[in-house]
Amino acid sequence: MTSIDDLIRALQAEGYEPDRRLATAVFLSLKLQRPLLLEGEPGVGKTELAKALTRVLQRQLIRLQCYDGMELREALYEWNYAAQMLHMRAAQGSAEPDQIEREVYQPRYLIRRPLLQALQTPEPGALLLLDEVDRADEPFEAFLLEYLGEYQVSIPELGTMQAMARPVTILTSNRTRDLHDAVKRRCLYHWMDYPDRERELAIVRRQVPQAGEVLSRQVADVLARLRGPEWADQFQRNPGIAETVEWSRALVALGRQSIDPEVLTQTAGLLYKQREDIETLTQGASAVLQTT
Repeated sequence: MTSIDDLIRALQAEGYEPDRRLATAVFLSLKLQRPLLLEGEPGVGKTELAKALTRVLQRQLIRLQCYDGMELREALYEWNYAAQMLHMRAAQGSAEPDQIEREVYQPRYLIRRPLLQALQTPEPGALLLLDEVDRADEPFEAFLLEYLGEYQVSIPELGTMQAMARPVTILTSNRTRDLHDAVKRRCLYHWMDYPDRERELAIVRRQVPQAGEVLSRQVADVLARLRGPEWADQFQRNPGIAETVEWSRALVALGRQSIDPEVLTQTAGLLYKQREDIETLTQGASAVLQTT
């Protein structure tokens, strides 16, 4: 990838429509071999970017979905205790205890989890997606510092494990809590917002070409209005890009060539997932469409 424009075209060919600021952040992350932290509201395309970039780079995608209470063994490694016990029983009486202990702590008894898998993926390397890292506990962030800063991890029984090929690393955060500054300092940072109308229109055109020009423009207008200052505060959560695409496909499936209050009301559940939000949209459907 020799330029930002090349990267934009490559992502577009994979069905992802980046703006130039985002493409610049990704390009620099690749060139500088630095992790990239993407923060933003749910549904703005953070995870989909990682998937599209994996296809562009033709790398293996290794994904770690973070959650509250996640343990280190689920992210890095754990020992195959059953196999170790079998080895110890077989070796009893034929080897010294110290020798048995050395033998059971060998790489062949290591169960590799996503971080270690990413470090031990040979050329061209993997793309590691640490998804929703803000949902993990703070001790997990502290553990990540060695990986993010040096692309290595320490395993007490084996020592330091360095990357065979530096993985492309993307962290996503919905900002349910602030990440520690030490994590942010080790990453390039980009805030991802909802797309503006023109970018959303380009996404609909690319993802749902069957929608046609008139319907695609009306979909983009409706979403821009729903996320705008007049309406956004009335909903618990704004629709994301995935909802936009799904709604567009549903309108095509219904044979619609335009949007009226009736169809907006009938398909409200594709845009919003809370009963209160659906009721708000149902009551305001005519007003939403007045200026679109």
